[in-house]
Parts: sequence; C-alpha cells; structure tokens
Amino acid sequence: MNDARNNTTHSRLPHRLATLLVCAVFPLIFVGGLVTTTEAGMAVPDWPGTFGYNLFLYPLSTWFAGPWDIFVEHGHRLLGAAAGMITIALAWSLWKHDDRPAMKWLGLAALVAVIAQGVLGGLRVVLDARLLAMTHACTGPLYFALCTTIWYFTARRNQTDDATATERTPKAFRLALITTCLAYLQLVLGAVVRHMPVYAPPRTFHVAVMFHLLMAGILTLHVVLLIVAARRVAPLRSFAATLGGLLGVQLLLGLGTWVVNFGFPQWVGQVVATPDFVVRTQSLPQVLTTTAHVAVGSLIIVTSLLTTLRAGQLLRPATLAAPLFAGLAWREAVV
Repeated sequence: MNDARNNTTHSRLPHRLATLLVCAVFPLIFVGGLVTTTEAGMAVPDWPGTFGYNLFLYPLSTWFAGPWDIFVEHGHRLLGAAAGMITIALAWSLWKHDDRPAMKWLGLAALVAVIAQGVLGGLRVVLDARLLAMTHACTGPLYFALCTTIWYFTARRNQTDDATATERTPKAFRLALITTCLAYLQLVLGAVVRHMPVYAPPRTFHVAVMFHLLMAGILTLHVVLLIVAARRVAPLRSFAATLGGLLGVQLLLGLGTWVVNFGFPQWVGQVVATPDFVVRTQSLPQVLTTTAHVAVGSLIIVTSLLTTLRAGQLLRPATLAAPLFAGLAWREAVV
C-alpha cells in the first residue's frame, strides 16, 4: 500500500503537464496582445464557432490565406482551446497523482480560471464590449500566474532542499510580495491606457499615462530594493537577477512603445538631433514592440511571484509565511 502511494505521489506527469501548460499560456498571452494591437478582436464576429464553423473545423486554407486579422483572432482561439485541454489534463493528473490537498485545489482553480477566461473572451466578441476586452486582458496574466505556481510546486516535489533562511529572508519575502502586487497593478494601468476609447477626452488619456509612468517608477524602486535584499539570500539571487533583467527590457520596450505609437517626445529633439521619424500605424515595429511590452509585463508578474514563493518556502510555516499561506495548506504544499 505504501509503495503504491509513493509511486502515485512521485509521478512526474503533473509537472510535465504543468510545463507544457506554461509553455502554451505565454504564447496565448502574446497572441492575445497581438489581437488587441492589430485591432482584430472583432475579426470573427461569432462565438464559440468561427463564421459558423466548429472552432476546430474552420478550413485551414481560409485561415492561412485569409486576412491577417482573422488569422490572428482564430489562432488566439485555437491556442486558448489547447490551453484549456492541457488544463483539464493537469487538473486530472493532480487529483490522481498528487496527494497534497492544496495542489488538488490549485488544479481545480486553474480549470475554473481557464473556463472563465474563455467565456469572458467569448462574451467580449458577442457583446462587442471594450470593458470586457480590458477585463479579459487583466485576468489572463492571473491565469498564467496560477499555472506558474502549479509548475513551481510540482517541479520541487521530489527535490531535497537544504537551503535555510537568513536574517534578510523575511524582508526579501515582503518586498517580493509587494513587488508582485505592484507589477499586476502596473499591468492593469497599462490595460487602461491600451484600451482607452478614441472618443475619450485627451486629459483622461494623459492622466492614465501619468499614473502608468508613476507606477513604473515605484515598481522599479521595489525591484532594486528586492535585488539588494536578495544578494544575501543565495536561493533568491537568480530570481531577483532575472526580474531585474526583465524590468530593464520592459522599460526599454515601454519607451519604444511610446515612440512607435506617438513619436519622439518634443524634449528629445531639444537634447539630441533625431532623424526624421514617421509613426506608421500597424507597421511591424509598432505591432511587435507594443505586443512585446504587454507580454513581458506578464513575465515580470510571474517572476516576482516565483521569487515570493521561493522566499516563503525558505521561511517555512513556523515563521512569517505561516499566517499568509495557512489557508492554502502551505505545509502540505512544500514538504
């Protein structure tokens, strides 16, 4: 009986499925951003089918040879369906092969999340509602973060961890947790700017941009503080370094996104000589830079979340992490 239970407990299937899911969800988020960037959200006016066809039976020749916006929108739906099927398999594998109650419920939560995300995306099409589009863009990264959490705990299931906390670990944990929340809030503010209707007053857009820039500064400060705190906590150094690298890329992409969409700020021309630059709507640089800015934002969220999970694991249930994670059976999830 014990041998059978150990074989079930140590199955690698949940982690393999979690890895596959994470690898599927990030392209899904990127293509979803591409849909918004290219304004292809209503290219296919019906749902859950595609121009009357079953989602999986839409002719390949029409899909590949058709207009770009239909190609992107239908591709986004197919990626979403694939993520949904992988999530179903992952939830089943966790209930069957993982004896930790917290992991079983995380698998169920991922299943509920992907269904809700699919319905939300469908309602966005059926109702043609901008608010639903913005909500869909904000909940996608939450689903990605949930999938990443499952990936992390299934990855570490069979690993012996002798790392211990230092006096800097509680501070790093708090900074990582706050940074994760700030990164998500920054993504929400970016979604507000991105989905601003064309008829909105210019002042409303300017205020939204200023809040987005202000949050970028606050987030940068917290990432720097986290990197400094993590220098004395060896297991967190690689996480913090990765987060710092992603933030640097994101800041450059943010600047590039403004330039390819609105041109160089006036003060730039007063400081350095700039060549003639023309903003070209739906140009390749504009589409790729803007979409990459959205996608890297999700990577920053999951990287700061992974840093938080690792720091919380180092602290163990008897310390600072206990009150926060007691409701999720943290002890069962990490032992």
